Amino acid sequence: MSLLAEKNPAQSAASHTDSAEAFVPDQSRAERRTSYSVADFPVPGGREEEWRFTPVDRLKGLFAEEGSTEGAVTVATDAPEGVEVLELAMDDERVGSAYRPADRAAVTAYAGAAKALYVGVPNEAELVAPVFVRVTGHAGRDNAHLVVDAGRHSKATVVLEHSGTGEHTAGVEIRVGDGADLTFVTVQEWDDDAIHVAQNDALIGRDAHLRHITVTLGGEIVRVSTNARYSGPGGSFEGLGVYFADAGQHQEHRLFVDHEAPHCHSNVEYKGALQGETAHTVWVGDVLIRASAEGTDTYELNRNLILDDGARADSIPNLEIETGEIVGAGHASATGRFDDEQLFYLQARGIPEDVARRLVVRGFFASVVARIGVPEVSERLMAAIDVELGGTAAADADLVEVSS
Repeated sequence: MSLLAEKNPAQSAASHTDSAEAFVPDQSRAERRTSYSVADFPVPGGREEEWRFTPVDRLKGLFAEEGSTEGAVTVATDAPEGVEVLELAMDDERVGSAYRPADRAAVTAYAGAAKALYVGVPNEAELVAPVFVRVTGHAGRDNAHLVVDAGRHSKATVVLEHSGTGEHTAGVEIRVGDGADLTFVTVQEWDDDAIHVAQNDALIGRDAHLRHITVTLGGEIVRVSTNARYSGPGGSFEGLGVYFADAGQHQEHRLFVDHEAPHCHSNVEYKGALQGETAHTVWVGDVLIRASAEGTDTYELNRNLILDDGARADSIPNLEIETGEIVGAGHASATGRFDDEQLFYLQARGIPEDVARRLVVRGFFASVVARIGVPEVSERLMAAIDVELGGTAAADADLVEVSS
């Protein structure tokens, strides 16, 4: 049996639905090309399925096969004792085994990277503190590649943070060894003029668990594609995301969970808020359950909160099933305006309007933020959202008091 369902191909700001309509695509998600050759990916014109929501005319520089500008970024790492942090040549055997470039930007990033940053967690290790990789952009073009290798039966958290300016293409490959438990957090907190296109690929081992968290708060254009697949049965993938788009920002998050191994689990939950005219977000969630993936259990959810007129959220969950022998599979998507009744309820109890508004947004994001598991990231995320909503230091203190 093969079923492909798409829900709300272009949801408007006022739409809300949890029903799906079946459709027949031009191509199965399993047939999308991956290649390490730049020539295999023509420069997109914007009519291609994977680029139809993206302002490709503003990404021309990232599609060119060019090297990085000298001094375009600085990278700082902070790792607990025992973690291996190395710079590797791109032809090193530890680079590329879990990464498959799937579009023009991904392949030019891979081809243009001079070296890869490697973060290795030893087998059996349980890290008591996160590994931090901090990327600060200055100007010009940067091609980057990061390899995160979680050894067998290890437990660790790795946080990748982005700030500053410039144009950035990046590849991230994550290998989760058998029985390992890895939390990977990628934070996009760029300046308003930064452009960032990244592909994150994860290979999850037998009975291993990966929690992949994407937080996007800044940048002129940010597009993060996350792909997860399994190398053995019993693997689990949890994809969480929080994004907040302001006026003039384009934020795009694409996920592909490829269930090929049997008895694996995946759960995806992304929540976004938009304010200001021309704010635009795109969320595309593809799940493929292959004929060999019996016993699969999967679900994906996307929610978008529209705070102002003129903002647009596109939300597209896709589900393709090639076997009927599964535990469960489903998806849901909704986009709606700010709930004035919630504001009235809070204001009727003496809470000022601006504080009430931020409390509602905090509540909207709470279910995802609570699962990040890194207090430093969670607290900074909520503080940044408060600032986006017009908060000040004094008002933030009032908000914390009200929240408690």
